Amino acid sequence: MSRAADWSLYLVTDRRLTGGRPLEEIVLAAARGGVTAVQLREKDAPARQFVELARRLKAVLTPLDVPLIINDRLDVALAAGADGVHIGQSDLAIADVRRIAGPDLLVGLTVESMDQAMEAEDLDPDYLGVSPIFATPTKTDTGAPWGIQGLAALRARSRHVLVAIGGLSHSNAGQVMRAGADGIAVVSAICSAPDPEAAARELKRSLSRKG
Repeated sequence: MSRAADWSLYLVTDRRLTGGRPLEEIVLAAARGGVTAVQLREKDAPARQFVELARRLKAVLTPLDVPLIINDRLDVALAAGADGVHIGQSDLAIADVRRIAGPDLLVGLTVESMDQAMEAEDLDPDYLGVSPIFATPTKTDTGAPWGIQGLAALRARSRHVLVAIGGLSHSNAGQVMRAGADGIAVVSAICSAPDPEAAARELKRSLSRKG
């Protein structure tokens, strides 16, 4: 897969929210419903288990041309043949990721403040994960929420693709897109949904109502 990608509806996984359902089942349903990218986030999984799960998701997503992004772990991304890696402010520098993995791996970077976002203007991520837009219980180790005004201010100053994350659902996705996001990332809105395919489809519709 080339570095061109559709970031409009980005699923970040959390197995704690699936109600015991297989993650592959939820991811496949979400992709069928319109999810355009999937990030596998496994904070506590041993490396081998992480790689095996990534490979299973990659097998599910490749036929649908949906990229698989690995959270934090470049080693897991490379071992599993994933399409990209998402890094935080304390992870490997983008330059080191590119040096190790080459120019074609998709790389996302979390920014939690305007200062971090402005520093990223000199870098070459494929997108910025703007976190959190609103407060959310699924990720508590973040800075103060950007809010709609903060996101709009960032859009006015950043040249990068902006993927908004944090407290997003079909009820506020359109508002976030109007503020300048190129896409939204969701966790519980799909992982916890009784019907992940229908949830993804509704989110996709909400994005199209941005105007």
